[in-house]
Amino acid sequence: MRKLIKVGARVLLGKAYAHAQDAFPGLRISAAAAPSGTRQVEYRGRQVAVLHDVDTLRRYAARSLCILGSGPSMLGSRPGLLAPHSALALNGAISLFKDEVTQPLAVVIEDERFVFRHFALMREKIAAGQICLFSVSVLRAVCEQDAAWLADKHLILVDNILKPYRARRRSFQDVLMRPNVVVNATCSAGLSLDPNQGVFQAGSVAVSAFQFALCCRPESIGFMGIDISNAAGPRFYEQPGGAAYSGVARAQARILDHFALGVDVARQRGTRLLNFSPTSALEELGLAYDDRFSRDYPAGPDSIDF
Repeated sequence: MRKLIKVGARVLLGKAYAHAQDAFPGLRISAAAAPSGTRQVEYRGRQVAVLHDVDTLRRYAARSLCILGSGPSMLGSRPGLLAPHSALALNGAISLFKDEVTQPLAVVIEDERFVFRHFALMREKIAAGQICLFSVSVLRAVCEQDAAWLADKHLILVDNILKPYRARRRSFQDVLMRPNVVVNATCSAGLSLDPNQGVFQAGSVAVSAFQFALCCRPESIGFMGIDISNAAGPRFYEQPGGAAYSGVARAQARILDHFALGVDVARQRGTRLLNFSPTSALEELGLAYDDRFSRDYPAGPDSIDF
């Protein structure tokens, strides 16, 4: 059904507005923020939730943050040693909630396919009051499952700066001179320093999460389970032979271009970047493996400061 809707949107609306299908059918987000800074989310004419701005994330963020991915290397890691309010969990990394990661900062999901496959897991692991960074299509997909589930979550929109909600598609040149936007010399990658205005998406939700993490201006950002190079294999929470399709392997070059730009921005700001994944393609960007969260590392304190 979604494939048909995507094809229909492209035919009827053209390339410039085809991304409007993300909200179709039934989702609407108010254009203007209320005095409180929130925006209304409506589904089929009924208000179901409110969106907060990125200040909500900054307010609760620890001084060091860690982006938790779903790479196979997570099986050999100890995410339970992360400090409270430091973990930004991507997609299936929410399976670590309650058992290992007891006080995460936020959930980040931008692919509606994850909702279709794992909404039961989202129900089980994402508690009331949790900060959730969701794309337009994820908000719509959740509403199709159970719109009422959104009501007690602290939602922040992950909007695509090049394919913004209810606006025409943009090129890199269209946003090149915007404040808080950084683009590399070849216009193959971009970075938003103000996710309230949208983020650059690049085939991996880790790229979007990195932009939200940078906007919090932490002292350091770690990457755990962000493997990229072995994305064709099953994620750590999947069974062998039961892995869902991932486009990360095909998009690896584009993903690394965006990460490389983020590495430059972080270094200019004095933010330390650490790679806690032994098989990560981030090593190609100079982020050598740091084994302090490895299950083979000698036992130490209840949490690890980085």
